[in-house]
Amino acid sequence: MGKVILDLAVTLDGHIEGPNGEIDWLVKDDKTDFGDILFEILDGVDAIFYGRKSYEAWGNYQPGENTGTKLRDAYKLLHSKTKYVFSTKLKSDGSNTVFINSGIREKVLNLKRDIKGHIWLYGGGDLITSFVNLGLVDEYRLAVHPVILGEGKLLFKNINKRLRLKLTNTRSSSSGVVLLTYTAENGSS
Repeated sequence: MGKVILDLAVTLDGHIEGPNGEIDWLVKDDKTDFGDILFEILDGVDAIFYGRKSYEAWGNYQPGENTGTKLRDAYKLLHSKTKYVFSTKLKSDGSNTVFINSGIREKVLNLKRDIKGHIWLYGGGDLITSFVNLGLVDEYRLAVHPVILGEGKLLFKNINKRLRLKLTNTRSSSSGVVLLTYTAENGSS
């Protein structure tokens, strides 16, 4: 049975976007290639969960022609995964993407049973809140960037219950980004 893994970047003060949706605060590191990061995130992942807005913005993103081979290959791998979009508005877009419009908890539990690998909970914020409140996140991988925005979209907003997490790994980089990995102690599902 696969795990639902929330894997994303967050500021030190808990934001995942600036006040206008910007992500220009992401700390870049000359030693780290985003293609490598994407390959690492996708290791063991067979499916990706998107909210509608995240899917419309990033679900079919293709890097430009001048992008390096490694990053283009990473996006090719990303797009080979089965995509699920949780939306009450979108029912289909003519692609192979699966749209889920209701019964989130039951459908996710069935998918966790049926999908061989893990599932990357890509986001956005509203979907993440729903998954956390439904106890559907098994692992939290947060790349904490050394930036304080002060305003914007918070990662954990409107959470309706206390969750205990167990720290299972930490890794830091020379850029100051710290990767924290937690598992849900209360049992996510």
